[in-house]
Amino acid sequence: MNFAQSSRPARVAFGLLNCAVAASMALPTPVLAELVTASDSHGVSLTIYNQNFGLVKDVRSVELKEGINYLRFQDVAAMIDPTSVSFESLTAPNAVVVREQNYQYDLMDPDTILSKSVGKNVKFKQVLANGQIQELSGVLLNPPAATVSDTSGNTSIHHQGLVLKTAEGIVLNPAGQAELAELPAGLVSKPSLLWKLEAAKAGKHQTEIGYQTGGLNWRCDYVAVTNAEDTQADLTSWVTLDNKSGATYKNASLKLLAGDVHRAQEVAPMLLKGRMIGATAAAPAPQFTESAFAEYHLYSLQNKTDVNQNETKQLSLFNANNVPTKKLFVFEPEVRVIYGGYGGYGGDTQKVKVKLEVENSEANHLGMPMPKGKVRVYKRDQDGALQFIGEDMIDHTPRDEKIRLYIGDAFDLVAERKQTNYQRVSDRVQRMSYEIDLRNHKDSAVTITAVEHQWGQWKILESSQPFTKKDSHTFEFAVKVPARGEVKLTFDIEVKS
Repeated sequence: MNFAQSSRPARVAFGLLNCAVAASMALPTPVLAELVTASDSHGVSLTIYNQNFGLVKDVRSVELKEGINYLRFQDVAAMIDPTSVSFESLTAPNAVVVREQNYQYDLMDPDTILSKSVGKNVKFKQVLANGQIQELSGVLLNPPAATVSDTSGNTSIHHQGLVLKTAEGIVLNPAGQAELAELPAGLVSKPSLLWKLEAAKAGKHQTEIGYQTGGLNWRCDYVAVTNAEDTQADLTSWVTLDNKSGATYKNASLKLLAGDVHRAQEVAPMLLKGRMIGATAAAPAPQFTESAFAEYHLYSLQNKTDVNQNETKQLSLFNANNVPTKKLFVFEPEVRVIYGGYGGYGGDTQKVKVKLEVENSEANHLGMPMPKGKVRVYKRDQDGALQFIGEDMIDHTPRDEKIRLYIGDAFDLVAERKQTNYQRVSDRVQRMSYEIDLRNHKDSAVTITAVEHQWGQWKILESSQPFTKKDSHTFEFAVKVPARGEVKLTFDIEVKS
């Protein structure tokens, strides 16, 4: 918002109240600072973390004189963490010393202007139905909004009506256009970093500013298209950038960091403008290169890009064709009852889950560490049209690890689990018998994996199918069920507490 020096008031909006400010004097500043804007930038580097923050490096040219200099850097993020700001002269690092730095974010919006005009005279003009203008003058007694903190330290903005003290008395919620004689001191048109520098070398300097900011985030989304037999899939990975940091980054070098970086304390959101900002063909070469960094992974965009404020941008991370997949049918009922330290299951019919298994290896045309994200799975119907068949979330997955996607429940497969016998052998020993009825209504045979969980010291006494012990609490049966057939799986288990 620009306030020109004019005898005519400039109109600005304030909620339901129209507010006009007559700026009769220029914005006062404590020092005359050289303005440095994004047009002076020679390159921006962005490292965006998938934890809603980013690291900004901006190289700008400035002219310094010997001695004390004041610089005002505009076009910086509104959600900047002021404690993370750094400044360095690349031309002469040892010849420029930072004596003071300030982050100024009192912007020239109606809420802030009125808040800083408490105790001053304000004139309200209201146009009546007959076209006449009615004026009301007085001293503003309160701001239009206040910051409220609860017992937990959380802050919020509470909007309230204005109170005006006139010669005739107190007026609540005066309506109309407000006119001020002057702008309050200390307001800026854009969030700015103000530096006081001492330079031992005069001339043009290439300087680099760096800071962390909230409001920058990225996520990974995957699209998998399976073949008719579900034995292969074409996998495409998309990076989605979301910029709500309050700044635009033109022609930026972009890096994305995948991993969970520990932060000692989250940056509190700034209060600005009265609100919280908190096929079999070879796949084309990816436009991101991947490299291990510390205990994380960096994905670097080979070309530069614009990351605009309030923009969601998508970039392809990689494409992989003919990735081998394996369809799994898994029956794993949830524990519904806990008694005596043991897991109990409900006796109702349970769903059989459909899962797709993929190994992230070079042999499978993958092998790049895969950032966490959502995988959407599609398949072509008999008419050749793509149909959505399910989705699942994956965590950060290193190369050569397997991914299992839960995409839905099988319509034609039914499983029913029940306990058929219980015997307490002693105070610490129990024996139970179970039956799992697996029914296949498909025209082809399938293998259903029945997963069981047990606590305590346990052993299988007898079972109708071979089982595999997966860990101290898990064992499973891989049961082949014929087309339009049924198999009853039974087993006896002894548990010591």
